[in-house]
Amino acid sequence: MSERHDVLVVGAGLAGLCAARLLCSAGLDVAVIEASDAVGGRVRTDVVDGFRLDRGFQLYNPAYPEGRRVLDHEALDLRPFTRGVMVADSARRWRLADPRAEPGWLADGLRAPVGSWADKLRLARWAVETARRPAAEIVAAVDMPASQRLRGLGLSPKLVQRLLRPFLAGVFLEDELATSSRFLELVVRTFVRGTPSVPALGMQQIPEQLAASLPGGALRLSTRVTSLTDNGIRTEDAAMSAEAVIVATDPTSAAVLLPGLAVPAMHSSTTWYHATSDTSLTEGRPVLVVDAEHRGPVTSSVVLSHASPSYAPPGVSLVASATLGTDTSAVAAHEVRAHLAVMHGTDPAGWDHIAAVAVPGALPAMLPPHDFRQPVRLGPGRYVAGDHRDSASIQGAMVSGRRAAAAVLADLDVLERNRTEQA
Repeated sequence: MSERHDVLVVGAGLAGLCAARLLCSAGLDVAVIEASDAVGGRVRTDVVDGFRLDRGFQLYNPAYPEGRRVLDHEALDLRPFTRGVMVADSARRWRLADPRAEPGWLADGLRAPVGSWADKLRLARWAVETARRPAAEIVAAVDMPASQRLRGLGLSPKLVQRLLRPFLAGVFLEDELATSSRFLELVVRTFVRGTPSVPALGMQQIPEQLAASLPGGALRLSTRVTSLTDNGIRTEDAAMSAEAVIVATDPTSAAVLLPGLAVPAMHSSTTWYHATSDTSLTEGRPVLVVDAEHRGPVTSSVVLSHASPSYAPPGVSLVASATLGTDTSAVAAHEVRAHLAVMHGTDPAGWDHIAAVAVPGALPAMLPPHDFRQPVRLGPGRYVAGDHRDSASIQGAMVSGRRAAAAVLADLDVLERNRTEQA
């Protein structure tokens, strides 16, 4: 006989946990089945020799509307990054920041050779106006590649090439700026409204907080779902039945369980972690460094321990640097170190290599026209959730979980009413 529940959620990433949280709060009997040994999906943190290594360079923005609904920000002990960037070129590192947060950087930002003063004024005006626009208005706008939208704003090729392209490559995980302009403007809106941060003890604190809200026994780790059945799921050693099944895995895995599900192209990334006793990097500030001259493979680099000292042992700085793709070869490691030398203006030969964390399929591609509300209901008792249904972000993953759970609740209510009427 199979084990019986009201709803089965396959996958304990952010989407699955948010869906389960809402369903449990509605009084349903829910089981969350996760193949890995811990919750989080792509949002995980490993502790290696006293260093906290997130699986991929990720930040959380407390301006995410869904995060404000479902997370306890105070308990996460969010540690903010500097609201700006350092742009490296052959001369120096130029500091550009939101003048409201870093007024002392204003003069440097105005002198930075990334574009004219008029360029910078256009960029600032667009950012402020975008932050004031309702998200629904942005999502409803005509969609186009981000590069086309930036040209339409009158921004010079110099500003795009030396500032926006290297910065956005780390956000989109692609450097052609082919990503949806709708998503570009949502990203800008969020950056202006909130300060990117990390939980003091690593990004995995986010899914662990969500998992802690579930009833005891609801979560099954190290259990792989091999197939869906007519009335539930089958794992490697058992069958489980339910009125509804939500598949909340990565899109490639979801398509194995849900044949016919469209799988978007996926962008991959690698995060290179180095340790150094030099605590003066980036003036001791947790600020993103990008390269205006694109002299190597690194899209961005930051001293994580400047934001949260718990990311590294005392007296040590943990530097996280991102590259596109998943090449972790010795040649790639050499190229990364050489690029960091010119980005940080120092010799990193003495830095210790801690790890290179490759994440295949880190983010779904979001090519225009992008639909931010792709269906989560696939048929009777079949639902899907994940950032590939909304936006390639923590916000998108959490929203998709809520939408899938809401669809289940609506359908089960209809099912129960029909049963009552038939009785």
